[in-house]
Amino acid sequence: MEIRENTQASISDIQNEIIEEFSFLIDDRESTIFYIMELGQKLPALEEKYKIDENIIKGCQSKVWLTANLEGDRIIFTADSNTEITKGLISLLIRVLSGQSVDTILNAELYFIEKIGMGQIIGSQRSNGLLSMIKQMKLYALAYKSKLS
Repeated sequence: MEIRENTQASISDIQNEIIEEFSFLIDDRESTIFYIMELGQKLPALEEKYKIDENIIKGCQSKVWLTANLEGDRIIFTADSNTEITKGLISLLIRVLSGQSVDTILNAELYFIEKIGMGQIIGSQRSNGLLSMIKQMKLYALAYKSKLS
């Protein structure tokens, strides 16, 4: 898995790739968690200057810092976390949403989370944190949409 700016692949294509990757791990919770942690290790480091309170996602048990920059009509997300599993989760969201247009992010239905059984794998507290990450990414898109209008 590589973190990339998704300027060419659609959100559906990327989600289907993720579903395919995780299909080999079905019914193996331990391997799935290990793989998620591995994905987090591949996330490029977030510069320390961005690890500030205003970039922390509220609602996550772990600390998750998220930044967004508008490049043309596309949003580039960067993030980090103080735990490996959470870093892996945000890396999946970045893989799907970073490099997409504002409207595409706002209208995105992130079905891969359910399809790979993430809710059963990470538990309710982390599931709530994952929802908070998605919400924050969409809030960034909404803010940039108002700037573009």
